[in-house]
Amino acid sequence: MIRVSVEPDADAVEVDAVKNGLLEYNVRVIGEPHEEPVQVFLRDDRAEIIGGLLGHLKWKWLYVSKLWIAEKHRGFGHGYALMNAAEEFARSKGCIGSYLDTFEYQARPFYEKCGYELFGTLDGYPPGSRQFFLSKRL
Repeated sequence: MIRVSVEPDADAVEVDAVKNGLLEYNVRVIGEPHEEPVQVFLRDDRAEIIGGLLGHLKWKWLYVSKLWIAEKHRGFGHGYALMNAAEEFARSKGCIGSYLDTFEYQARPFYEKCGYELFGTLDGYPPGSRQFFLSKRL
C-alpha cells in the first residue's frame, strides 16, 4: 500500500532520497548542474565581516540568495561592489545570467539599478506584502 506522510523530522537520508531522485532525473534531461557556492564578503580593516553576498552557480546561472550590509556601511557603493564581484565570478565560470528574489520592503530599486528586471511577483508573500523575482543576462 502506498501512503502519503508529512514528516517534519525526517532524517537526512530520507531527505536526500528525494533530492537525489530529482537531481538524477534533471541530469538525464538537461545535463549536469555544475553547482558551486558563491560567497563574497565585505570586511573592515580588522577583517570583520560587515557585509556579504551568498548564492550559488547552477546550470550556468548565478542565484543570489542573500545580500546583507551592516546598516552603518550602507550607501557607500558596497552593495554594487558585492554584486559586481559575484557577477564577474559567475561570468568567469561561463554563466549566462543571474537571478534573485527580494521582498517588497527590501531592495528592488537597488537591484534594478544593477540591471535586473522584474519577471515575477508573488502577491501576499509574506502576508500583506509581495515578493519580487528579478533576473539579468550577464
